[in-house]
Amino acid sequence: MSGQGYAPPTRDLSTLNYEKPVTYSCGDCASKVQLKRGDPIRCLQCGHRVLYKERTTRMVQFEAR
Repeated sequence: MSGQGYAPPTRDLSTLNYEKPVTYSCGDCASKVQLKRGDPIRCLQCGHRVLYKERTTRMVQFEAR
């Protein structure tokens, strides 16, 4: 089996959006916190450091066998 016809899949890093903020919920005061990559993990209202990621809004479907 020769590897001449095979090209490994590549990821185009320019299409990935690292600056898109993600919304979290504070574990203490339940306020909404938007964080970007590299931001400190801390609530802006109360300073609590436990944040919960919100559920996705897109449909996720699993196939049972």
